[in-house]
Amino acid sequence: MIKRTIDISEAAYLHLKNKQLLIDKQGETVGQVPIEDLGVLILQHPAIVLTQQVIIHCQKDKVIIIFCDEKHLPYSVILPIAESHSLPNKILKQQITITEPTRKRLWQQIVQQKIIEQVKTLTALGKNTSRLDRIAAQVKTGDSTNCEAIAAQVYWRLLFGDDFRRNVDMEGINSLLNYGYSIIRAAVARSICGAGLHPTLGLFHSNQYNALCLADDIMEPFRAWVDILVYQLAKQGELEVNQQTKQVLLGLLSEPVKYENKKMPLMVMLHYLTANLKRCYNKEVKNLVYPVK
Repeated sequence: MIKRTIDISEAAYLHLKNKQLLIDKQGETVGQVPIEDLGVLILQHPAIVLTQQVIIHCQKDKVIIIFCDEKHLPYSVILPIAESHSLPNKILKQQITITEPTRKRLWQQIVQQKIIEQVKTLTALGKNTSRLDRIAAQVKTGDSTNCEAIAAQVYWRLLFGDDFRRNVDMEGINSLLNYGYSIIRAAVARSICGAGLHPTLGLFHSNQYNALCLADDIMEPFRAWVDILVYQLAKQGELEVNQQTKQVLLGLLSEPVKYENKKMPLMVMLHYLTANLKRCYNKEVKNLVYPVK
């Protein structure tokens, strides 16, 4: 079943009744949805009020709750961890004690897959990818030669032109990229927690103030999927984060992808991907397998 994404951008009171999320505006119920049908709940207005029951039941049904800032960009996220019984025990120890060769091998695979997805995005847009093809083939264990950064310089120039600079604080294309990446990041973090893994313990990302280092690692190849949507929006003159552009970017979560010969929505696939990651930690498998779009 494809889980629903609810995006609330006006003042509202959210409460629970008979396992239904009720949305009230000015004292009147204007919408309701079963909690079990929800996948993502996005809250974008400073006057939104929700009860503790809503939060608890969302967590029990593994619903991501995303809070947005004044620019309508995701700022914080609530993730379910209470039912990940193995989190503080066996798997956590495996994450902490992961060997350096294993960590470097997994990061090499992630970087290589990221560049491959960048190539696919550029190819779909009729761009020349010969240099990126060569870089993808040169990624070494742990990305010791920094192929990720070298590829990024080539990629952004080919995708958005010589004048484009990737800057999280800038408006326009950058703000659309920020929004899309944040949605994917939250969905990946949800699946990581669902697999019993700790999202703070990354393979490469290690900022002590970042609670989602592992999500930042695993989502890297999916950035190119956001990029092509933003490119298409920009071509249509859509350069702001608004209701229309948000719907396009949120649609990526329900996009059908193929994972190990099975077709499923991206959000469902993430559970298979993080289960695969978990097997990498406990040494059942060596390779992190990503989906085909």
